[in-house]
Amino acid sequence: MKQRTIYLINIAAMLGLLIVVAVTVFFPQPYEYQGSLIEPPADSYAFALTKEDGTTYRLQDQQGKVVLIFFGYANCPDVCPTTLSDFKKIQGQLADQADQVEFVFITIDPERDTPQDIENYVSAFDPSFVGLSGSVEELQSVWDGYFVYRAKVESGSEAGYLMDHTARVYVIDQQGNLRLTFPFGMEADAMAADIAQLVDQN
Repeated sequence: MKQRTIYLINIAAMLGLLIVVAVTVFFPQPYEYQGSLIEPPADSYAFALTKEDGTTYRLQDQQGKVVLIFFGYANCPDVCPTTLSDFKKIQGQLADQADQVEFVFITIDPERDTPQDIENYVSAFDPSFVGLSGSVEELQSVWDGYFVYRAKVESGSEAGYLMDHTARVYVIDQQGNLRLTFPFGMEADAMAADIAQLVDQN
């Protein structure tokens, strides 16, 4: 009787394990984004800005790709180069998926940042990164569209002043919706995992 009880317990344990495996395989848990998920997805602000080569970069033309947008400036001493370095790490971790992702850097300091300045700045991290500048009038609607904060901070440095600004990464999905934001300091591998998930949804 005792052996029969042990046998039944073992059978029950094996069945329980099989059920757990089956549930995991056939009913996987939904992916939990590590960035700030915007649900339901919000309409992104569709901008058009001129690149250094004179061509116009339109966000709406990028549908079918995931687009990462960061607002910064070429004289930024810390946050901007750190974020662009993270972009480079993300690009590397995405591997074969990287061609389905755009990395965009938009200036918040058009008084100093010419299109050539921004292009040179982002190209130092990767030639495929898109750098965009323009006049204050052209850029103001974009800043407003993404609720970007920007303010001059006198520094006494050779640059004359620094810029205090929003340091979040905005993530646009393949349908052109604002889907995620990443806070400054989020690990590159965590951001890459979220981006890979969005790419896979296409």
